[in-house]
Amino acid sequence: MSIKWIFFDIGSTLVDESECYEVRYKETTQDTNVSYQEFKAKVIELAATSDNPYKEAVKHFGLQKTKWYKELEKLYPFTERVLEELSKKYKLGIIANQSAGSAQRLADWDIGKYFDLVIASAEEGVEKPDPRIFQIALERANCLPENAVMVGDRLDNDIIPAKELGMKTVWVKQGFAKYQPESDAPDYTIKTLDDILKTL
Repeated sequence: MSIKWIFFDIGSTLVDESECYEVRYKETTQDTNVSYQEFKAKVIELAATSDNPYKEAVKHFGLQKTKWYKELEKLYPFTERVLEELSKKYKLGIIANQSAGSAQRLADWDIGKYFDLVIASAEEGVEKPDPRIFQIALERANCLPENAVMVGDRLDNDIIPAKELGMKTVWVKQGFAKYQPESDAPDYTIKTLDDILKTL
C-alpha cells in the first residue's frame, strides 16, 4: 500500500468507553424493575445487529436514557504506543463524531501531539457516515483516498463510507464491535488497536 495518511475514529478506537457504559447501565436501571445484569445482557445481544444497542435496549425496556460521563473516558493502554510508532511513518488524523473540543481532549490525554489534522463533526457541521466529513479530511490533508486508511470500530460510520470513497479500511473489534459478526467490508480486521502495528 502507498499509504501517506492514517485517520482514526476516537470512541472505542483510541479511547476506552467501557466504564462510561457500565455507569450508564447502572443509572439507567436504578429504581426500575429491570436489573443491571438483564439490561447489560440485552445491550450485548443487540450489539450483534444494532448500531446503537444502548438506545435500542432503553427502548426495549421502556426506560429513560441517562447522561454520558466524558470524564470516565480513558485511553486504551496501548493507544499512545501505537500512535507514536505510526507517526514515525505516516501522517495521522482524526475523523470522528464528537462534541466540540476534540483537539483539546486529545491534548489532555497527551496524544494530540501525534495528530496533524483533527476533523470532528461538531466543528464541521456534518457527521459520519456522511461522506462529506471524509472528503473534508482528505482535502485538508491534500491526500487522495487511495493513499489514506480509515481505522474505526463502526462498520456503518467508519468502514463502509470510507471504503466507498476509495480509502483503505481497518476495522477494530473493540467496544460493541467485538459482538458483531465478521464482515468482508473492511480491508483488514483486528481485535485490538495494537494489532495494527502488525498490519500496516
